[in-house]
Amino acid sequence: MKRRDFALGISGAAISPLMLWPTLAVAAQIGQPAPAFSLQNTAGQTVSLGDFRGRPVVLEWINPGCPFVRKHYQGNMQNLQREYTGKGVAWLTINSTEKASTDYLTPAALAAWMQEQQAAATAVLMDEEGRTGRAYGARVTPHMYIIDANGTLVYAGAIDSIPSARVADIERATNYVRQGLNELLAGQPLSVSTNQAYGCTIKYKS
Repeated sequence: MKRRDFALGISGAAISPLMLWPTLAVAAQIGQPAPAFSLQNTAGQTVSLGDFRGRPVVLEWINPGCPFVRKHYQGNMQNLQREYTGKGVAWLTINSTEKASTDYLTPAALAAWMQEQQAAATAVLMDEEGRTGRAYGARVTPHMYIIDANGTLVYAGAIDSIPSARVADIERATNYVRQGLNELLAGQPLSVSTNQAYGCTIKYKS
């Protein structure tokens, strides 16, 4: 059985094997302009963050081989995608897994997986070189970010408050993405703007 690395950024049930990710200098800062990027989607078309200026944007880092990702793709992530894209939010799912990793999926394979999950992201983007992931300080999957309509980063962290891979924990967790988007869309400041994400460590290109 292949070894998989996990990082849990906040207290909770751990899953072995466990590797704690070291503190990183994060380029993207809350309250500052979100780093610009242009990436190809799974169909080979270029998508830029600037394409969505004037709309709130969610960034979701993904690795379908990660059990934490699979936990949330039992319906939770898709429901969030549908709910908020229906309210005008752009949802960009980003894969920063390097090509040499056993977890890497080609654009076609990733697109097929997303289709099988009936995902509703605005775009699914390939970041095999890892430049965008590093610019945001993305460490794990899923790592979540919210950008407001002015292009300011307003949230960075975990999808919810219970760092486990158990589907049963979703219902009793505080969903920070839903909470943050509801506050943002209501014109309110976010009550939680940052915390440490949990999940599988991103396999970046060396």
